[in-house]
Amino acid sequence: MSVLRADASALEIAGAVASRRASARDVVAAALERVGKRDSALNCFTTLLGDRALADAERIDRLVAGGGHAGPLAGVPFAVKNLFDVAGVTTLAGSRIYRERPPAERDAAAVAALRRAGAVLVGCLNMDEYAFGFTTENTHYGPTRNPHDPARIAGGSSGGSAASVAAGLVPLSLGSDTNGSIRVPASLCGVFGLKPTYGRISRAGVVLFAGSFDHVGPFARSVRDLAVAFDALQGPDPADPVCAERPAQPCAGGLERGIGGLKIGIAGGHFARLAEPAALEAVERAARALGATRRVTVPEVHRARFAATLITSAEGAHAHLDDLKRRPGDFDPRTRDRFRAGALIPTAQYLHAQRFRAWFQERVREIFREVDVVLTPTTPFPAPRVGAPATTVVQGVEVPMRGHLGVFTQPWSFVGLPAMSVPIAQPGPLPLGVQLVAAPFMEESLFRVAASLERDGMVAAPVA
Repeated sequence: MSVLRADASALEIAGAVASRRASARDVVAAALERVGKRDSALNCFTTLLGDRALADAERIDRLVAGGGHAGPLAGVPFAVKNLFDVAGVTTLAGSRIYRERPPAERDAAAVAALRRAGAVLVGCLNMDEYAFGFTTENTHYGPTRNPHDPARIAGGSSGGSAASVAAGLVPLSLGSDTNGSIRVPASLCGVFGLKPTYGRISRAGVVLFAGSFDHVGPFARSVRDLAVAFDALQGPDPADPVCAERPAQPCAGGLERGIGGLKIGIAGGHFARLAEPAALEAVERAARALGATRRVTVPEVHRARFAATLITSAEGAHAHLDDLKRRPGDFDPRTRDRFRAGALIPTAQYLHAQRFRAWFQERVREIFREVDVVLTPTTPFPAPRVGAPATTVVQGVEVPMRGHLGVFTQPWSFVGLPAMSVPIAQPGPLPLGVQLVAAPFMEESLFRVAASLERDGMVAAPVA
């Protein structure tokens, strides 16, 4: 049997395993070996499931040898943010307190979906405590470092998910996104990351940060891998009360359609301010490659950010009130202080923010009656250094270093729109992402645009 390259795509792996040119066991063993060699420097994993992963891989090999179909992701190693339940493993959610919980009894719905598609779970990944952050500088488990420069952050809160894919430890991973927690680390680590429409993918078995915002989505190093993973994940699930009762709409088969008929806009106003020139130029380069010239302005975006912060802080604090009262010393101090502030938000302000949310959602719908996809920067600058100062200066304005990472992602989460970060080719060593945003349940448009950029060589995610 052949030995696959370390940077083999998920679909290359699945094809080789299905045709018996490679064994799933060898593929998974090689992934575990890569983790053993590189993860001490990167700190992506909090749990490694070596024996279980090898046993799953051997089961797939037996199925294939017997003439069975092992699924579209047969033998593909993947890993998940440690807020997804994994049967027999304690779900940490990046915290110290949850170490005391019993192991999960079953896999989260998204984990089970990828396993049904033939993928092999190899471990659980580091994150910001309770998903409240953009950096994965975790007090309890240490910072996850960026494979492109280990002195820099991977982003968060799904930092381990993005970094493990960028480093070639696994070709696929799962993360969650509340205000940008998939897209921010995807941008900083130079990989593809998808936050689907709110309710598109089941969150059953996932520790939620803010229930009215939280999404589940995949990371990958190619558009096609991302699409196949998304297709395996989507669909209705009665176990998640917000999961949409609508059939799956596969995207992988439409990647060759091109962008004919799609109207693409470039976001101005808020999305063209307080970013480094490289982030804005990345959007312009993508727009030129797509032939996009139309400019769109989203009204009151700064208020949307403020309202989103207020709602998520309040909902997050409510979920942890008992622990905040009984054992505040067991929290990361930054998380504890944010939750405490959230707990003090008056109900009237929370309700006002929700009313504004409905108003903003209608304004955004008006924009997507005119265009199909909007381009923005994903992050305002490349990855800061681990332990960077609290503030930085962008275009002459002092901004909070960590909170400002979500300045372009948070407004779209506020109204649950599908959004993807694609890694734009950069002249320097640090990656940057361009964000693609579409109307609800129009992920296919995002994939068509991303695939066009990938064919043109405008976006790519080589192993760091």
